Amino acid sequence: MELKRIIFTVINDLNYDQRMIRICTSMHEVGYEVILVGREKKNSKPLFPQPFKQMRMKMWFEKGKLFYIEYNLRLFFFLLTHRFDIVCGIDLDSIIPCLWISKLKGKSCVYDAHELFTETPEVERRKSIQKFWLRVEKYAVKRITKGICVSDGLADYFKSNYGIEFLVVRNFPVQGNESQLPIEPTNAVRLQTGLNSVTARLQTVPSNQKIILYQGTLNVGRGLEALLHAMKSVDAKLVLAGEGDLSHELRILVKELNLENKVEFKGFISPSVLKTLTRQSYIGINLLEVRSKNYYHSLANKFFDYTEAKVPSLNMNFPEYEKLNKEFEVAVLIDDLQTEKIAESLNSLLNNEQLYNHLKQNCLQAREQWNWDLEKEKLITAFKEIN
Repeated sequence: MELKRIIFTVINDLNYDQRMIRICTSMHEVGYEVILVGREKKNSKPLFPQPFKQMRMKMWFEKGKLFYIEYNLRLFFFLLTHRFDIVCGIDLDSIIPCLWISKLKGKSCVYDAHELFTETPEVERRKSIQKFWLRVEKYAVKRITKGICVSDGLADYFKSNYGIEFLVVRNFPVQGNESQLPIEPTNAVRLQTGLNSVTARLQTVPSNQKIILYQGTLNVGRGLEALLHAMKSVDAKLVLAGEGDLSHELRILVKELNLENKVEFKGFISPSVLKTLTRQSYIGINLLEVRSKNYYHSLANKFFDYTEAKVPSLNMNFPEYEKLNKEFEVAVLIDDLQTEKIAESLNSLLNNEQLYNHLKQNCLQAREQWNWDLEKEKLITAFKEIN
């Protein structure tokens, strides 16, 4: 019997999308032929080896309207010329080619919403652009075969606005050591060099100085400016692992605040090295803009990554985090991004050993329940139900 082929489409360069790596690996392990399609940027590293197939489309444009037009045209013709039984568009910006070609070929189309795209800060602040994507969302959601999303809040949004049930598959991490994670494509020596490099740099931090870690994109709405201002009143080292639209501005702000000795930018690092860095940290950061509906209903990978590494974290008091923190109290939650409140909460975690140990102990319990081995069964069942 011929294997069923699933094509997953994303708009990133694949290497650092841990949710998609988990999803594609899980579907490959249960017998599907999986292809993950993304884009190749000018600064993209070679693809990290995976057990499933990966393809990247080279682009002329890297941002703006022309980028989205080019990406969707290239994706349209890619899907037109490649065989599949199921196509899964990740987020709204790749769903239309998936939907049109699936209808043309009589195949199934799945929409996996990793965020509320129409309410992201980049879209929400431009009302004409938001109106366009809302029309795309309404058109697509009513025509897909199945919908998947990352949180109950997103599922409620799609149900109340379109009457469509979305399956919630949360961003739980894979439990295990670094050898189970994707590494850079040269060899194991390079991985070990990366791990040793991280360890060596952390060893330059004074032994009594603790590490505060932010992992993820350096984009608008992540509370990063407020976090840097708060660091003036916090006796610890802040490490930022990632890059984004604010990379340059944040580096300038660090210099203006004279925080060069307190803040370190690591840029993009491989998932294996990031996991080691997370385990060596004392506090994890997951701050978000209060006014963003997308962030309000979000459930970030990093929240679970910190917990899996037994690292208490500072998060927003949004519904998803509040609900999970009631199940296992692993974090301090704050209501807004006031600099004073961020500094106060960080100092409480740094100096209150009883509070910190309580949260850390709860991380040990939570990581046994919040793990991908349990969550992936919902995803596998959902795809098997598709004819």
